[in-house]
Amino acid sequence: MTFLSAITLPLMLALFHFVGPVPTDLGIQAGHLSPCPGPAHCASAIWPVNDAETSLATLAEAIEADPSATIVEREATYLHATFSSKIFGFVDDVELLASQTDSLEARSISRLGDSDLGVNGQRLQRLSDVLPSR
Repeated sequence: MTFLSAITLPLMLALFHFVGPVPTDLGIQAGHLSPCPGPAHCASAIWPVNDAETSLATLAEAIEADPSATIVEREATYLHATFSSKIFGFVDDVELLASQTDSLEARSISRLGDSDLGVNGQRLQRLSDVLPSR
């Protein structure tokens, strides 16, 4: 890659804030969140909790307080939010599902790129830190 193209690509991404297409497998599929298509740009977890709906409400408050996040859809047992990176505006989709009373499913997936450099896993870890200890 030439020096000029190494500078031009990041500047173009910063100017246009490429959002990328919304993943087609979002939402509840057979009672659960979709599995990650691969670990390079997606992370998922199942967290044990005392009360899944209360834990979901706690996480919704934390997401609402994050300036990089927007809640797209919120139901009693499901939440879909987007997170945008500060510099390039890359968008990641986060889903939370209270599929059982004692566990919460979580999934974070990047819309663009082949690698997220661990961002989705780190995001899920930060969210799990908000949950009350079991």
